[in-house]
Amino acid sequence: MDFSAIQRLLERKNYSPNTQRTYRSCLAMFCDYCLLHSLDSTLHESGEVFISSLIHRGYAISSQNQAINALKFYWEHILGQERCYLNVVRPRKEKRLPTVLSQAEVVRIFNVVENRKHLALLQTLYACGLRIGELISLQIKDIDSDRMCITVRRGKGFKDRTVPLPDELLQLLRRYYKQYRPVTYLFEGQQPKGALKPVSYSPTSVRRVLYRAVRKAGIRKKVTPHTLRHSYATHLYEHGVNLRSIQVLLGHGSSKTTEIYTHVSNHHITNTPSPLSFLK
Repeated sequence: MDFSAIQRLLERKNYSPNTQRTYRSCLAMFCDYCLLHSLDSTLHESGEVFISSLIHRGYAISSQNQAINALKFYWEHILGQERCYLNVVRPRKEKRLPTVLSQAEVVRIFNVVENRKHLALLQTLYACGLRIGELISLQIKDIDSDRMCITVRRGKGFKDRTVPLPDELLQLLRRYYKQYRPVTYLFEGQQPKGALKPVSYSPTSVRRVLYRAVRKAGIRKKVTPHTLRHSYATHLYEHGVNLRSIQVLLGHGSSKTTEIYTHVSNHHITNTPSPLSFLK
């Protein structure tokens, strides 16, 4: 399996860095599996056996689907085979509800953050409903204080969008800028020795900052940067913002993706009485 050719084609097709890493990892696993079991990696039957092995080894449903997509990419785009149907039943996605913080919990997280850069970073994530990759890709030029908005460039699906810039966040970002003086990226990481250009903050550092704040705030929920995005959307919905507007702000391609927040919102739940109260 020619991994250099695979990488070149992934780049030419403009796949995201995350997708490139995922496909390379899945195909490396498949290659090792074929070598171990003396299978021909060009045959679809080998792929079916490999996917079945992932199922039996307890791989997550999302990982199984990623592996199927990677195999199809290899056969169709690298080997030039006809569009294939893999004779493996794609696992049904689990319909799990996302973890959402209450507004009080968000305040508790912000209140324990003493470092201004870390606070600006977390508040930008929450106030604009950003994905972690969108946050670290933000540049100073993307902040438009005249129009009070932020341009999110090349989000998921390589789509640009605009989100509102709250005045409270703008004031915090101005204080942060005066103290740290970033050059290109809004949030810049430590520049490697010998590097000529500024580097963006790393995803690992963002997660570490949030993890420390959550632990310090005494919150026991499993909180990730994406939890702040889920909380942003849920809080908007609970305060009367319609789903179509939330869909646009989040950059969702389908309204079905946004509808999940109707299930995690407590707006309808708290206003619905229990039949137990009727017994009185």
